[in-house]
Amino acid sequence: MDSKVDSHEMLTTLGEMQEQVAKIVEKLTRSIVNITTTRLLPSVFLLPVPAKGVGTGFIIDEEGHVVTNAHVLAEARRAEIYLHDGDMVEARFVGRDPWTDVAVMKIKRKDLEPAELGDSDKLSVGQFVIAIGNSFGLAGGPTVTFGVISALGRHIRTQRGPLLAGLIQTDAAINPGNSGGPLVDLDGKVVGMNTAIIPYAQGIGFAIPINLVSRVAEDLIKLGAVRRPWLGINGVDIDPKMAKHYGLSVSRGALVVNVIRGGPAWRAGLRKGDVIVAIKGREVKGMDDLIGQLWEETPGSVIEVSVVRRNQLVRLRVVLGTPPP
Repeated sequence: MDSKVDSHEMLTTLGEMQEQVAKIVEKLTRSIVNITTTRLLPSVFLLPVPAKGVGTGFIIDEEGHVVTNAHVLAEARRAEIYLHDGDMVEARFVGRDPWTDVAVMKIKRKDLEPAELGDSDKLSVGQFVIAIGNSFGLAGGPTVTFGVISALGRHIRTQRGPLLAGLIQTDAAINPGNSGGPLVDLDGKVVGMNTAIIPYAQGIGFAIPINLVSRVAEDLIKLGAVRRPWLGINGVDIDPKMAKHYGLSVSRGALVVNVIRGGPAWRAGLRKGDVIVAIKGREVKGMDDLIGQLWEETPGSVIEVSVVRRNQLVRLRVVLGTPPP
């Protein structure tokens, strides 16, 4: 008897969840755009050949700013944006940042419905999410997939080169064409922007946290460039073998091999041979992790950097700067 009651309650809960997901998708569809790009590829006949590409974006404000992935617009000679009703609208390129894979365009249209943005700092592993996008450029509306947040703070290097740091990992299917589409929680708020998949693996996709997307987009809109924090060091990962060779008391972290004279780290007292083990109390596992944590900050931010120096823990106060031109 109890099991039947439990089953009924479970079915009721699943039915409510299904209804909620359908409502979220219906609402968000009006904020999502399809992007078609044209770029020129070299050919054996010397004349460049036009090649089409597809991606997804979403509207973030009533002024018509649309965010998508920087790689969607890379080398594009032309970009066409299609709204949920099928109308094509003119788009003005605002800016792109390959280092975070965020780009911004602007469209002119009355009665735009921007997506509601959430807070990616409040996400937790196991949380349900929905991925929406223009998979493979198929006609008939966006593709919707459902899954969970598998991990947070992931770092990957893509075929395009730059390190993408601090990513959300999800098992919600992300397919070609989904790039730039929203990752949404069950409150209907965008918590990330879909960016990458691992081609040889199933159930592994990545999204850029929406807080980072918003910050980069704001810089591109207001400044035309991204204010990137700068520590002013070069370093390598520490591993157990290296730690043993150098007689270090820690087996993980970022070993400082060079400090830029006059830079933020130099002024704060960091020196060659220091091992950075934490930023603001959060463990630093290596250089990629260090970069990922720094990208959460802005120039002028004051951070506490914990280093191991001669097997002693030292805490230093660093005021982050901007990279030299």
